[in-house]
Amino acid sequence: MRTERYLSFIKPLERLITKKVLQVNPTIASLRKEPEKTAIFVYEYDSASVNCQELNSIEDTFEYLKSSKNFWINLGGLKKADIDRICEHFGIHPLIAEDILSSGQRPKMDELNSLIFCLLNMLYLNKEFSSVESEQISIVLGSNFVLSFQEDATRDVFDLLRQKIKIAGSKVRDNKADYLFYSLIDLIVDNYFVVMEKLGEKIEDLEEDIVHRADTRTLAKINFLRKEMIFLKRNISPVREMINGILRSETALIDGKTERYFKDIYDHIVQANELAENYRDMMINLQDLYLSNVNLKMNEVMKVMAVVTCLLAPATVIGGIFGMNFIRIPWLHNPNGFFIAVGLMLIIPVWMIWEFKKRGWF
Repeated sequence: MRTERYLSFIKPLERLITKKVLQVNPTIASLRKEPEKTAIFVYEYDSASVNCQELNSIEDTFEYLKSSKNFWINLGGLKKADIDRICEHFGIHPLIAEDILSSGQRPKMDELNSLIFCLLNMLYLNKEFSSVESEQISIVLGSNFVLSFQEDATRDVFDLLRQKIKIAGSKVRDNKADYLFYSLIDLIVDNYFVVMEKLGEKIEDLEEDIVHRADTRTLAKINFLRKEMIFLKRNISPVREMINGILRSETALIDGKTERYFKDIYDHIVQANELAENYRDMMINLQDLYLSNVNLKMNEVMKVMAVVTCLLAPATVIGGIFGMNFIRIPWLHNPNGFFIAVGLMLIIPVWMIWEFKKRGWF
């Protein structure tokens, strides 16, 4: 029972201190744990109608390749067998299938077999630990379809897009699959600002803590948030290159009018990148502020100790002189000698305090 009680305190600290901020080695194949279940949703739509349904197996998605309408297949939970089958059927290159199944990949964009592939991370803020969590999202754009692959089937930021698809006359319904492709990426990028806004509130609260009470726990919070900022910057910064690659691409899959929307995403990701840089600079400034406050407190303590030492010095000197074991000491047998010595021990420190105040030393 006592061991479990101690572990309840240790585990949050381990999460606070041991968060990995370094990139994994891309030459080593990472082992992805097979999910217990997957969720497959299909949205088949055009300007006139929309059909939304959940499928039971990956083979049920194959018939949609013959559809004349636009469709979006979202696969939550990645099983190697399912990924291999759907990639083979939709003509997706094996290298892309390997990237979909990998973990810890850097956000990137590829164009293979007349398809556009984008890989980026969806970010969330864990409210319990105030830490940033990521989920790798892979998106494939075809002539009239979009395939999206999620690690976690239980959460995403695509609910707003699902609602728009069901609304007649929405831009998603009236445009081609490239607009749906843009909308998925735009929702992920917009969610970066939500996460950064919440982290910004944490930074402001931390600044107040540093000003009023700087202790070792505050230093742990600084180091924790600094690592979160590094993690955030590592996930956001490469998305700028990814969007720039889409804009430079001369593929026929993206219309000219949709390209303007990708320029808007580019502006957003540049702004998010600058905001992440500002937050990282703020963490450096907070660390300097913490060290300044600690040094200031130490100086105050040393000043008090120095003043106390100076005030006790006269009493120590007087007591030491008259405490020597010589036979002849002035006023040794004076009946008022004790009172004179104690009076000097009190008068001299009072005079020293007045002199220190006069000089502005404290």
